[in-house]
Amino acid sequence: MINPRPLTGLSGTVPIISAFLYNNCMFQLFSKRLFLILLILALSSCKRETAPAVQTASQNVPLVPAYGDALIVGSIAEPSNLIPMLASDAPSQDVAGLVYNGLVKYDTDLSVIGDLAQSWDISKDGLVITFHLRKGVKWTDGVEFTADDVMFGYQTIISDKTPTAYSEDFKQVKKAEVLDKYTFRVTYEKPYAPALTSWGNLVVLPKHLLEGKDITKSPLTRDPMGMGPYKLTKWVSGQELVLDSNHDYFEGRPYIDRYVYRVIPDSATMFLELQTGGVDMMGLTPLQYIKQTNSQYFKDNFNKYRYPSFSYTYLGFNLKHPFFKDRRVRQAIAYAIDKQEILDVVLYGLGSVATGPYVPNTWPYNPNVKEYEYNPAKAKELLGEAGWKMGKDGVLEKDGRPFEFTILTNLGNSLRMNTATIIQWRLAKVGIKVHIRVLEFSTFINEFIDKRRFEAVILGWQIGLDPDQYDIWYSGKTKEKELNFVSYSNPEVDALLEKGRRTFDINERKKAYFRMQEILAEDLPYIFLYVPDSLTIVSSRFKGIKVSPIGITYNLPKWYVPKPLQRYHIEP
Repeated sequence: MINPRPLTGLSGTVPIISAFLYNNCMFQLFSKRLFLILLILALSSCKRETAPAVQTASQNVPLVPAYGDALIVGSIAEPSNLIPMLASDAPSQDVAGLVYNGLVKYDTDLSVIGDLAQSWDISKDGLVITFHLRKGVKWTDGVEFTADDVMFGYQTIISDKTPTAYSEDFKQVKKAEVLDKYTFRVTYEKPYAPALTSWGNLVVLPKHLLEGKDITKSPLTRDPMGMGPYKLTKWVSGQELVLDSNHDYFEGRPYIDRYVYRVIPDSATMFLELQTGGVDMMGLTPLQYIKQTNSQYFKDNFNKYRYPSFSYTYLGFNLKHPFFKDRRVRQAIAYAIDKQEILDVVLYGLGSVATGPYVPNTWPYNPNVKEYEYNPAKAKELLGEAGWKMGKDGVLEKDGRPFEFTILTNLGNSLRMNTATIIQWRLAKVGIKVHIRVLEFSTFINEFIDKRRFEAVILGWQIGLDPDQYDIWYSGKTKEKELNFVSYSNPEVDALLEKGRRTFDINERKKAYFRMQEILAEDLPYIFLYVPDSLTIVSSRFKGIKVSPIGITYNLPKWYVPKPLQRYHIEP
């Protein structure tokens, strides 16, 4: 649950729903895919580059760190709640990660380092962690942070009255104690592998503001009070959130005085804003990365960053829907989808095909699970075995009911919309009629995902650096606001999830997660589609950006703009 703040959201043991995941790599155009390519290009809203409206960064400007200026970041979705334990969406965690701190966080080499905890001791059996907290750290209203705030946050997140998807990690604690003003101790009943990393920014809350109150109705959901590098000063719904730097931040005042989070639901519109100076930083689509940012104007004024993401995109099924209860049907749909086609046409090859809930080249990833090559004949065979027969209009029927369903996805994410279009086209070839419905992101999550009002969805997970995915796959995590919203249940997977989190032996954990992936590849509660690369563009006036395994924004407080290149004057 540590939030390293590079991946637009939470990234520890708990994954978050991402509004906007992108990818890239060069690909060749094959004639058999010409129809799809033309279709996707028609949907891509390609725009010509406009004349430059921002100052070209001079190569002769001395790179001296200086305070000042503003960073304007574009997002297709708006946060829903800025109390981290109440939000599972990336926009909320993205903004909250600048306001709140945890006890620990990840360093650039993926090691765990202190945040609000200056140090900690772990018992030899791994069951007791004693955190020694920083002294003199203050909430932005001037009240000192103490161990009581950690205890209050812990008690809040495990309370049955708190509608959170993240309580499970903290319910593993047998005993929590405030030893003194700056010492907090937790004791676990059983070994718990993600124990240390779970104490990220989800759990520390200002006791003096929330004690005795209903956290879900607190003003802090929209006006948070933290100790982080930035503090929220303005929120205009549907437009922007403005955060000003915390000059008293315990790790040092951020160089950038203001962080503006602009909500622009359409990526093509956002791209125009980038060109005209209305946005300094955004996630690019593969088309934008490959084709639309190669001019001299972009080379002079922007830097592009591409790095592997801890995320994947999937087609998920409501397993309580009568069509999708039969595993043969889910497998048939997998055979009817050409994943490589999606990777080539939609992502321009910038990423990799997904085969499970872990990304390639990480230690829990199993490279030998069952794969579903494109095989429409096999798809038809499985559908026939499941009792589906071809009707007169070319649509499969069973018990007088046509095989017709709707895929939901979120507005503004052209990759997902284009992926849905390809899936719709491919499934039609095996007799399945698919409709596509696109929804505003917060409505999609709050009214459809949380309330289980869907047949199938295309969504993405940003996954943690620890491989524990209990909250997604455990059969008991299916309540509203919990993350197993497809209602997946498999007793062996439940046991493997428990085994994987109950040992510190990485080899034993690896065995558990490898086996879990084999089962998921057979059961297919999701069809795992692709793992995208992160594609980010930032105005070249911003210096101090360093790429690491956890992205680029982990050191955002250290970014700066040399005085001659600063564009905005922020009144103190």
